[in-house]
Amino acid sequence: MSRIEREKKTIGIMINIYCRKNHGCSKNELCDECSELLEYASKRLDFCKFGEEKKFCSKCQIHCYKKDMKIKIKKVMKFSGPRLLFYEPIEVIKHIFEK
Repeated sequence: MSRIEREKKTIGIMINIYCRKNHGCSKNELCDECSELLEYASKRLDFCKFGEEKKFCSKCQIHCYKKDMKIKIKKVMKFSGPRLLFYEPIEVIKHIFEK
């Protein structure tokens, strides 16, 4: 699996956790707001100018997210990051080794 695909998978898991816990959606369903955020994040990853050489977004000098989406994704990551350990521990371990 490519780095971009792994990041898409991870952000999808994080948005799903956030949506379930904050918007009451089921495990395989997202509300409209979270669906829009996931689609936006996926597009940003698809068009990342660094491609497979991409660093973590937090370490990138080019911030390609619109201000409102950046605020939303930070909120999702802040909420879901710690919970990811309980829901997807393997993904957390992979993420740590990528850093």
